[in-house]
Amino acid sequence: MKNSQTMMEEKQLGFFDLLKESLKTPFRNPNLIIFAFFSSLPLFSFLIMYETVFQQTMIKTLKDILKERTSHFDVFDYYDAIPGATERLIEGISSEFFLLCLIYLGILYLLDLFSMIAIVDIASMIYKGDQKAMNLKDMLSRCIKETRIKGPLITSIYALLLDSLISVGLVSTVMYISLGSIASFFSMVFALVFIALLSKYIEWSAVWNMGILISILEEKHGDVALIISAYLSRGSRQRGFLLMLVYFVWRFALRLGCVYVGWDKGGSGVAVTVVHASLVCLAKMCLWLIFMVYFYDCKKKRLHEKIDVEGGQEEST
Repeated sequence: MKNSQTMMEEKQLGFFDLLKESLKTPFRNPNLIIFAFFSSLPLFSFLIMYETVFQQTMIKTLKDILKERTSHFDVFDYYDAIPGATERLIEGISSEFFLLCLIYLGILYLLDLFSMIAIVDIASMIYKGDQKAMNLKDMLSRCIKETRIKGPLITSIYALLLDSLISVGLVSTVMYISLGSIASFFSMVFALVFIALLSKYIEWSAVWNMGILISILEEKHGDVALIISAYLSRGSRQRGFLLMLVYFVWRFALRLGCVYVGWDKGGSGVAVTVVHASLVCLAKMCLWLIFMVYFYDCKKKRLHEKIDVEGGQEEST
């Protein structure tokens, strides 16, 4: 039993091992790179349109926040000033926000999901060694005829609802922090709440993403897939947290760069937006390949634990 546990610990992949294994997958069959490129083209095209509107809205909102920002340190001034400033901000960005939600939920989110389903399904077969010699025609045929769509769609809706609830809390907290004085008591309280909520959001995002991935690779969906994901990732949450943290830092750095470039013009321009969209699509593809390897590694770990438990029961009897 001890030898089995030792083997399990040795085989468990660390962060850089997950990255290395995921990068090996496309090179086992270079056709996957071409397939992923064409699968991501619709997402890339609409992402450019979305990012153009989003960057303009975000820069405008940030400028309005700087104008509305209070300079008083008194708690009562903070309490009275924040609701009015928040209401003015919401009125100013309501139409742009509605358009962004329409583009994201109606088009971008579905394109992202379909691209992910196609890439992960083919990549998993190559990673497991089932179909190393697949050509582009075989990949396209499998994507059209055999890929699961209903299950991942249901699970992604569950994940989207959970994600939206926490995102609203994060955005609201950031607005209250930004509109108040840095030295204000309420700003410091909201800052602590934001850090705690953000850390849990990153951790739970890893669970939700694995749940969607389980719906693609296995016949599980909805809350069942999310429960299985939570079970498989138990004991490996630090790796999932680190994966999502690196991804969020990467996205935040890209976003910050676009804001810096487009601050004076109210937008970063077409060239920068195209580069940004390209890097986002590349990051998404890498993220799902890494999560695929992470899922199989967690599954292998649970299998070893199950064997150890059964072996211990046999020894005791």
